[in-house]
Amino acid sequence: MSSAWEEVYEIVRLIPPRRVMSYGQVAALCSRPLTPRAVGWAMHDCPSDVPWHRVVNAGGGCSTDRVAGNQPGRQQGRLEAEGIDFSDVGRLDMNRYRFELDVDDVVELLVDTEATP
Repeated sequence: MSSAWEEVYEIVRLIPPRRVMSYGQVAALCSRPLTPRAVGWAMHDCPSDVPWHRVVNAGGGCSTDRVAGNQPGRQQGRLEAEGIDFSDVGRLDMNRYRFELDVDDVVELLVDTEATP
């Protein structure tokens, strides 16, 4: 991979619809040392094929509303369109929707996707 951001994008592309990962989960799966905040910066400017909306904060909230220039409620709306339910205070249940991967799974899945033409 050419950059830490590309590695983040490849991991986020593995998150299936109706599932989410936290910024910290994604950071922990990267082979390079990244903070959850760095993952957030990567999501801020990601390619269009990266499901950025499936990365939420550790409490199950949407952090993108705090980014200047973002449309309020956009991330939550995209997740709701996939079938994810939010509480009245705008949080999703991480125990229900969290997508779990470990480092070995990521390596195996990334090798499989790179081998497929």
